[in-house]
Amino acid sequence: MAPFLKDGRSMLLAYDQGLEHGPSTDFNDRNVDPAFIMDIAVKGRFNGVIFQKGTAERFYDGRVPLIVKVNGKTSLPKGEPVSRQVCSIKQAVSLGAKGVGYTIYLGSGLESEMLAEFGRVQEEAHERGIAAIAWIYPRGAAVQNDTSKDIVSYAARTGLELGADAVKIKYTGDSASFSWAVKSAGGVRVFMSGGPKAPTDDDFLKQVKGVIEAGGTGLAVGRNVWQNQDPLAMADKLRKVIFG
Repeated sequence: MAPFLKDGRSMLLAYDQGLEHGPSTDFNDRNVDPAFIMDIAVKGRFNGVIFQKGTAERFYDGRVPLIVKVNGKTSLPKGEPVSRQVCSIKQAVSLGAKGVGYTIYLGSGLESEMLAEFGRVQEEAHERGIAAIAWIYPRGAAVQNDTSKDIVSYAARTGLELGADAVKIKYTGDSASFSWAVKSAGGVRVFMSGGPKAPTDDDFLKQVKGVIEAGGTGLAVGRNVWQNQDPLAMADKLRKVIFG
């Protein structure tokens, strides 16, 4: 995780939502352009930017460390969620990636497919000397509350058990309960998932502060920055919370 850390903390800019949600859900005329996001990553002094393969091929320019998301799905199919690999580790490295990201829908009836695939992704990433980061999102019929202390800490622990270098998980809502997730990760770097645009900037900053107080490494954020009216001002506020 060294390329993505500063003094043990980190702030990553995520932009893999186009595949996951479609352009009409998250984007406007400004942030639909990946070049705009690349510019925010640089000027906002992010520790890394997260792209899917095709976006990285066309828009990544080497100015900040790259994480390539190597699996994905659309929002169109219904039923138990499953996200399969769409980019090889070899290709991610050729694009300049210092890390790869992989989503596991823990609790899905198809979780075994993603667990097995992440096992292979993690091994090859480490063979090539790059980080393997697990997005672990409890989801599916078996999951009633995906932000409960027990479920979020289960997600964090899964990252440790599978050999992830970092986990990207949801916030439980308070620092005390999130600290159990951090402890459950056993030293694996814990990033809060930025999630949908928060009602106010202060609401979101309060969540990030709770993550840091709980011992988390930082934040992997997308919409709460590049959907903001002033993305660079928001990045500055986040940086002050995360790095002090």
